[in-house]
Amino acid sequence: MDLKKGSHIHLIGICGTAMASLAGLLKDRGYKVTGSDSNPYPPMSTQLESLGIQIQKPYRKENLNPKPDFVIVGNVISASNEEAQELMKLNIPYTSLPKAMGDFIIENRDCICISGTHGKTTTTSMMSWVFDQTGKKPGFLIGGIPKNFSQSFRNPEGNVFVIEGDEYDTAFFDKVPKFVHYKPKNVILTSIEFDHADIYKDLDAVKQAFTRLVRMVPRDGFLVCWGEDANIRDVKAECNSKNVFTYGIKTGDFVCEILSMGEKSKFQVKHKQQVLGPFEMSVSGEYNLLNATAVIAMAFLMKEDMAVVAKALQSFEGVKRRQEVLGEPGGVLLIEDFAHHPTAVRETLKGILTKYKGRRVFAVFEPRSATSRRKVFQKDYVEAFHGAHETLIAQAFDQSKINEDERFSTDELVTDIKKKGRQAFSYPSSDAIVEHIKGHSSKGDLVLIMSNGGFDGIYGKLMKALS
Repeated sequence: MDLKKGSHIHLIGICGTAMASLAGLLKDRGYKVTGSDSNPYPPMSTQLESLGIQIQKPYRKENLNPKPDFVIVGNVISASNEEAQELMKLNIPYTSLPKAMGDFIIENRDCICISGTHGKTTTTSMMSWVFDQTGKKPGFLIGGIPKNFSQSFRNPEGNVFVIEGDEYDTAFFDKVPKFVHYKPKNVILTSIEFDHADIYKDLDAVKQAFTRLVRMVPRDGFLVCWGEDANIRDVKAECNSKNVFTYGIKTGDFVCEILSMGEKSKFQVKHKQQVLGPFEMSVSGEYNLLNATAVIAMAFLMKEDMAVVAKALQSFEGVKRRQEVLGEPGGVLLIEDFAHHPTAVRETLKGILTKYKGRRVFAVFEPRSATSRRKVFQKDYVEAFHGAHETLIAQAFDQSKINEDERFSTDELVTDIKKKGRQAFSYPSSDAIVEHIKGHSSKGDLVLIMSNGGFDGIYGKLMKALS
């Protein structure tokens, strides 16, 4: 990629969270950036628009005319994609997002890779904000938009780059986890569970991917991992670094002691005979305190000033689409979250119930991710919605490419929740869900909407209907 400033770089699949961030990094470096996608939706589509980056839709061979100097291919693109086939035909130089990140953005900087099944985006955002406030001037790439920065990316001014390390595969021409290309010197590993059923056969295959990551940590690097996760305990033993540290609520090298939880969470962290903190944050949920403990541990090990770290965490505003308050039309509080794995759904709902005690919570869920549209977690979702006043489940997003006997069933989940004596309903569309909430909610209630996609514009529809 020996390209001069002003060279034309085209991204196929530009609205993916990481791809949109890379587009911003490249534009910031003086390249002409264009991209294509099939279904742009916020917040990444709006971020690209604000950067003046053109989104061509849908995918088609004409998007490569005029011929770009270089192409970056997202992992949502298959070899049969019309635009990908035209790319090969025109013999344009190309690469994947992770390879481009490692070779041209991270380069030889100290990379802090935040990985794990859950909590990557929030933890990466926290880590980036902490290092920003301690003066490290880090570059970062995050799979969401942190409110403290307003963008999901930044080119580095210092020698540190913080990146969200996804275990999903790199591209149709490079079937390895994305984080393999990120040259991780330091790693935070938040959790390991089975996920991405479209590319991983079972939990062992997922653990093998994370084993590959921890083996990449050099002898002088740090591995900070959640020690109360049995799957992580199996994996961390493979790390070659002499600096492996665990964190947790009850046990670990860094133990989070919760002082109080509610509108704000207060806690301190014990390390050996030392007490770090106290710390205060506005984000809710025990899992977010674990995320913060990982960040505190990494900052401590890298000799950052704990007083500055405490101020940074106190001013941390969270991430768009992660427990984001959309408004309170008609006195009904609307909150959006990206949760889609049953563990994430359960922990998000628990955090909301703790923070907003006394409110009736309507839990709204769209099975949209590659895993949630499959029946692999069919039974796990039953308890994930425990505590909700009502649970409203949309029909699963496009299951046409999934074998019928492998498909998740919304109706079966609703039946199973009802058997537990709780209220649950299935609906064929976002409009039907909006009508139900409009007719059943009252002032003081809370609606928690969980989806990792656009959910047919339900957010705006609810705001309008309840106003």
